[in-house]
Parts: sequence; C-alpha cells; structure tokens
Amino acid sequence: MKKYIYTMMFVLIGITITQAQRMLPKQKGLEVNAGTLSDNDPSRNYYFNIGMTVNGKNGNYQLWALEYTHHYYGYKDLRIPNETYTAEGGYSFFLLGDVRKNITLNTAITGVLGYESINHGEALLYDGAKILTEDNFIYGAGGRLSFETYLSDRFVLILQGRTKVLWGTDLEKFRPSIGVGLRFNF
Repeated sequence: MKKYIYTMMFVLIGITITQAQRMLPKQKGLEVNAGTLSDNDPSRNYYFNIGMTVNGKNGNYQLWALEYTHHYYGYKDLRIPNETYTAEGGYSFFLLGDVRKNITLNTAITGVLGYESINHGEALLYDGAKILTEDNFIYGAGGRLSFETYLSDRFVLILQGRTKVLWGTDLEKFRPSIGVGLRFNF
C-alpha cells in the first residue's frame, strides 16, 4: 500500500511541477485581433487584424500584421465610409510579468504602410457636395500596450490599447483604438 501512495505522490508532484515552457526563442505564433476605434461612435468604427509573431529572447517578439479598419464620418444624414488597409511590422518589448510568463505586459513599436479609401473613391455626394479629401497611400508609426495571458500552452488572450500616427492622409493623423485578440503558438 505504501508503494501506491508514494507512486501517487510522485505522479502528482510531477504534474504540478511540469509545465510547458512559454515564449521560447524562435517560436512562431498566429494572432487575430478585433477592436474598436476610440471616438464618438465606437459601435460602427472597428478594425480587424491578423498577424504573425516570432519570439525573441526575454519575452520580446517581432510582430508582422495586416489590418483592415472601417470608420464612418457624419455628413448631414449620411455616413461617409473611410476604409484603411495597412501592413505593420515592429518589435514588442516585455515590460512586466511572472517568471513563467503566464501573464505579461508588453509594449510594441511598429512601422505602418497602407492605403486609405474615402467613400469608395466617390467624390460627389447626393446633394452636390464634393469631398475634397482623396484616396491616399499612408505611412507612419504605431504603438501598442498589451496585456497577455496564457489560456493553455498554445493559446494566448490579448487585451490591447493601440495608437497610430499616420502621414499622407487629410484626415486624423492620430488614431487610437482598443481591442481583444487571440494568439496560437506553433
């Protein structure tokens, strides 16, 4: 009977001590994010983002992403759509977290390139008004503060606040947003 008790104790101790290593260097992940733009009407202004991460040392990682942003501007009783397609690349730095990287706080700095379309390229409105802002190629920089926690050994929940500063546009240059995402580590 004693050998069964000892065997069970060793098995339970082995289960509690054994845990997958996280944030291994060169480990890749696929990340999907969605969120809302921080402005007057966040229910109609949103973004979708898909990206890839490559882990570096000490909890840092590279971030490569493609994003679609949809934003409405009001004019009389009309909503004028603004669609932005961007590619983003940068680096995320580990700020705080526990030893096993179960919960982390990261900040990222990115470069942004993309294209912005206003009212699907239509310059004239129904009442004869003309939109002076044109479709443009845009570029800039981005920043992100993310809270990341492991749901399992492969899945990471991400809560993030982001901002982009864009040039080459006639609209807002400073575009903050908040969102939630899920990352799958290979």
